[in-house]
Amino acid sequence: MTGYIINQFSVTAKTIFESYNKRIMSGPELFKLHAGHPALELVNTLDMRFSAQTVDLIPTYKDLLRLTTQLRLLTAEQARKLGRTVGEGEARRVLASTAELREALAKVLYGRIDGTIDGTRPPAKQLQILEQQFHAAAQHRRLLAGESHLEWSWSGVERQAEIPLWMLAQAASDLLVSSDAELIKDCGDPTCRWLFLDVSKNHTRRWCDMKTCGNRMKARRHHARTQESDPVN
Repeated sequence: MTGYIINQFSVTAKTIFESYNKRIMSGPELFKLHAGHPALELVNTLDMRFSAQTVDLIPTYKDLLRLTTQLRLLTAEQARKLGRTVGEGEARRVLASTAELREALAKVLYGRIDGTIDGTRPPAKQLQILEQQFHAAAQHRRLLAGESHLEWSWSGVERQAEIPLWMLAQAASDLLVSSDAELIKDCGDPTCRWLFLDVSKNHTRRWCDMKTCGNRMKARRHHARTQESDPVN
């Protein structure tokens, strides 16, 4: 299991998943976090991905800061400092690189799920993008001595516009090279297909969120059965 599930916070996967959506910042509506891992939450920020009308949930740099804050990669204070100091040009550049990372991850992960690519041999273009992003992130971490153990630290957190991107890239790197990558699934609602990490007991989870997609699919099946049993309609 990756550190994002157990090791980093020294708690169980269930504890992280249950506490994932706690409100830690005020202001705009919170992101719906159902994936159980920061890298998958990033992929899910392109909503309605397989429709003709996709919705980008992080269209601005401030939205990217909100996401990484809600994911507890950045603190609210760190995000505020970045929001005040990062210029428009830097913000656009980082946002474009974040979208590039997101889409490279999506290509690889959905390709694995759909069986359109070999899970161990992603397309060269996507592999190059991921490798470049992962290397950039790794170059900006420092190994420091904590109170009881060594820990990674990000240098210049409040000053580097790329910090939220690097943190997401590092999370994605950790996930893809771990056994947790085998637990990645997509939502069973074909109009959704958000990704999530299936840490259920028997790995039988089907929906990103039972209350929305799960219930919606149940309603569709019920409607279809009703139509079949009522030839008049």
